[in-house]
Amino acid sequence: MTSWVGRTAAEIAAAVREKRATPRDVVAEHLARIERLDGRVGAFRVVRAEAALAEADEVASRADLAELPLAGVPVAVKDNLAVRGESNRVGSAATPDTPAAEDHVTVARLRAAGAVVVGLTNVPELCVFGTTEGVHGTARNPWDLTRTAGGSSGGSGAAVAAGFVPLALGNDGMGSLRIPAANCGLVTIKPGHGVVPAGISDGDWFGMSENGPLATTVEDTRLMLAVLAGTDTEAAGPSEPAMRRIAVSLRSPLAGVTVTRPYTTAARDAAGVLIKAGHQVRRADPPYPLSLSTTSLAHWTAGTAVDAQGLDPRRLARRTRVHAAVGRRFVGRVRAGDSRERLRRRLEPFFAEYDVLLTPALARRSPRSVAWHERGWLANIVANTNYSPLTPPWNLTGWPAMSVPFGTLPSGAPTAVQLVGRPGSEALLLEVARQLEELHPWQRTAPLD
Repeated sequence: MTSWVGRTAAEIAAAVREKRATPRDVVAEHLARIERLDGRVGAFRVVRAEAALAEADEVASRADLAELPLAGVPVAVKDNLAVRGESNRVGSAATPDTPAAEDHVTVARLRAAGAVVVGLTNVPELCVFGTTEGVHGTARNPWDLTRTAGGSSGGSGAAVAAGFVPLALGNDGMGSLRIPAANCGLVTIKPGHGVVPAGISDGDWFGMSENGPLATTVEDTRLMLAVLAGTDTEAAGPSEPAMRRIAVSLRSPLAGVTVTRPYTTAARDAAGVLIKAGHQVRRADPPYPLSLSTTSLAHWTAGTAVDAQGLDPRRLARRTRVHAAVGRRFVGRVRAGDSRERLRRRLEPFFAEYDVLLTPALARRSPRSVAWHERGWLANIVANTNYSPLTPPWNLTGWPAMSVPFGTLPSGAPTAVQLVGRPGSEALLLEVARQLEELHPWQRTAPLD
C-alpha cells in the first residue's frame, strides 16, 4: 500500500486527480499520524478528524476533481484565520469560543482548490511572540523537541515539519512565517503587500501582516502561493534561470544584536552555491537606520494594542497586557506611516543596485520550549529580539521575503537563509530558492518515528 505521509502536496494532488489515491485515504493517513505523534509536538489546538474525512469525500465527488491544483491535500490553518464551524481563539483565553460562520478568504481559496482542512494550529496569545505556548498548547520543534517551533505560526510550522500535513497556512507580521520555517527546516514566503488577501485581526498590524504558505519544497510553496493569490497555478511554474545581482549581508539590522556562526556560515555557503549557479554575488549591507530598533518595537507593540481592544485584560497573559500597554502610546504615530515610508525610501536605492538580498534567516537557534507566556515581558522581548532581528524590516517595508532551509546546527536541527526582494519579485525569489534546493537539497521532514 502506498504511503502518502511525507509526500509533497504536488505529488498527492496529482495522484488524487489521476485516481491513484482517494482524498479519504490520504487524509485518514495524515490524521492517524497526528493522533500518534502530536502529543509530543503540540502543533494543533483542534483536529477536525470527522469533519476532515467528510470533506475529503466531498472533494472526491467533485465534478472538477481532475482540475483541482490541491486535490485531496491535507492542510493546517493557523488559529487566527476563520475556519467555518470552528472557533478562532488566537491563542487566548480572552477570545470567544464561538464557531465562525464563514471561512477566511484564504481558507475558502484552499478549499476551492481541493484542499482539506484537518485542523487549526497553536499560536502564542494574539500572535505576538516568536515562541508558541499558552493556554491552548505548546508547539515544539519536531527536529528538537526541547526547543520552540517558533512563532507566531509555530503550530503550522511544526505540523508541516512533523509530516502531519504537507502544507499549512500561516501569516507574518514581524517574521511569524519565516521564524518557524527557519527553525523547522521549511520553505515559506511572506508575499509583498497586496499579493494575497490579508484580513488578519483588526487592521493587519497596520498593513504589515501577510498570509502565506509553509511547505517542504519550493514547488509546493509556489503552488500554494498561487492558490492563495488567486492566480493561475499552471502559470506559476518555475521560470528560466537568469543571472541575478545578489547582495549578501551577515550583520543584524538591529544595533547590538549579533548573528551566531551557524547562521553566518549558512549564508556564506548559500552565497557560494549561488556563485556556482552563475549569479553575481557581492558582500553588501543595506543601509539600515539606527532608529530601526525603536521603529520595530513601536509597530510590534502598537499592533497588539489594537488587537487587544475589547478583550478582558484579566484573561490575557501578563506579557500580552504589558505589550499592549506599551503599544498604546505608539498607535497614533504608527498609523501615520511616516517611519515606514522613510525606511522604504532609504532602502530603495540598495534594491535598485541588487535584485536579491541574501541574509541569515535567524541570529541564533530558537529558545528552549518553556512556559514563556508565564515569564515577564522584558524576558520575552530580549529572547525574541536576540534570535530574530533579521525579519522585521521587510514587514515594515511591505516587501517580499522568504526563508529557505540551508545547513544544520550541531544538534542536527536545520539552519536557514532569508531571501528578500523589491515589490513584485515573488517569482524571482522563488526561482533563486529553487536553485538553492536543486544544488543543496535538504531533508524535508523531521525523523520523529
